[in-house]
Amino acid sequence: MNQRISPLGCSLHSGLRRNTVSLLLALLLITPLAGQEILIRNATVMTVSQGTYDRASILIRDGKIAAVGTDIAAPQGAEIVDASGKFVIPGIIDCHSHIASDSVNELALNVTSMTSIRDVLNPSDFNIYRELAGGVTTANIMHGSANPIGGTNAVIKLRWGKDVDGLLFQGAPPGIKLALGENPKRVGSNPPEDRPRRYPASRIGVEDVIRSAFLAAREYQQQWEAWERKPESEKRIPPRKDLALEPLVEVLRGERLVHAHCYRADEILMLIRLAEEFGFTIATFQHVLEGYKVADRIAQHGAGASTFSDWWAYKLEAYDAIPFNAALMMRSGVLVSINSDSAEEARHLNQEAAKSMKYGGLTEDEVLALVTLNPARQLRIDDRVGSIEVGKDADLVIYNRHPLSVYAVPEQVYIDGQLYFDQEEDRERQHKLETEKQALLEDERNPGRRKAE
Repeated sequence: MNQRISPLGCSLHSGLRRNTVSLLLALLLITPLAGQEILIRNATVMTVSQGTYDRASILIRDGKIAAVGTDIAAPQGAEIVDASGKFVIPGIIDCHSHIASDSVNELALNVTSMTSIRDVLNPSDFNIYRELAGGVTTANIMHGSANPIGGTNAVIKLRWGKDVDGLLFQGAPPGIKLALGENPKRVGSNPPEDRPRRYPASRIGVEDVIRSAFLAAREYQQQWEAWERKPESEKRIPPRKDLALEPLVEVLRGERLVHAHCYRADEILMLIRLAEEFGFTIATFQHVLEGYKVADRIAQHGAGASTFSDWWAYKLEAYDAIPFNAALMMRSGVLVSINSDSAEEARHLNQEAAKSMKYGGLTEDEVLALVTLNPARQLRIDDRVGSIEVGKDADLVIYNRHPLSVYAVPEQVYIDGQLYFDQEEDRERQHKLETEKQALLEDERNPGRRKAE
């Protein structure tokens, strides 16, 4: 009898294996709770933007925050959530993520701006649910850093159980990934065995690729503008559409955000000069581990910085990283966020942000802003998310303890006023799954058991 190992590590018949996978999907698929009005009451509400309220309430209506305060009466028929002794913060926002994307890097070319993460989003990636359990409600899903100019990004809400369109954060400005340093030059100089070498293979070559691409984009833009200025009677054949240059023209017009992977101070300055040469502003420098060395110039340019809390020395260009980086950049006027770049790291971004209190002396609100309001501002979605304010989306996390504590665990996570994660329900589903799994295993060991029953 042929047997296969199931994803749960059990030897099961192929039919039982399929049933087990279905049960696992059922476990993780939490259906949002219905209800027009929800009142979360008696909580410590940390708004981030407007201070902290003790024993306060949040009224949710039609997916939006309708009221915040200490004297809110429950509307008739509203669902009541007792959060006594608990803490509520805005949903965590990860400004640099690769979850839900099975294809992150396209290695063949040095400019892959024609590719789109939106086209390869995988709504069944379990990391969506796992990060929900860590309090993450919004993530910026980006192309990898194999190319000086990579693909376009997708900002999503972690609405577990929705399809691709249901994940997308409607109205979020589009973005694109650029990359400096070791990653793009290493792919050029030392590609996988089944791929030929490609240009660039040096840091100066990376700069040349980016400049050449934007020169081509500017010329392409001028061709289209010249054609559009022609009288209708003369508009015959338009210029050829170039799907690689279209996103770069949007950058030149200020219609697409640039998120730039980087480490070293010299390359950060290089890209600032290049961007100013072409008249656009870098939205965020990603990783930016030597940002503290040139923080004043980053602030002058108007770029944000999305960094790690204390990762360093995992490669040579990260050796000068320090855990004071985020705080030093903030004190220099840079808009700073803490990101994950990791499906595991994202599950405790609240605690990653807390390290900047120890190493930089930031206040509670400043630290929480590193993973809520600041990344929202960097992604230009702060009118919708990032803080607990009337009119914003009801993306909320209820913690059992202070969210900056190492013992803090999210108990409930709301997105658009719908409950997408509940710790108690999750435990019940895990128990049911384990019970069913054991029954399946028993059926395999004793094939005649059910017939006898």
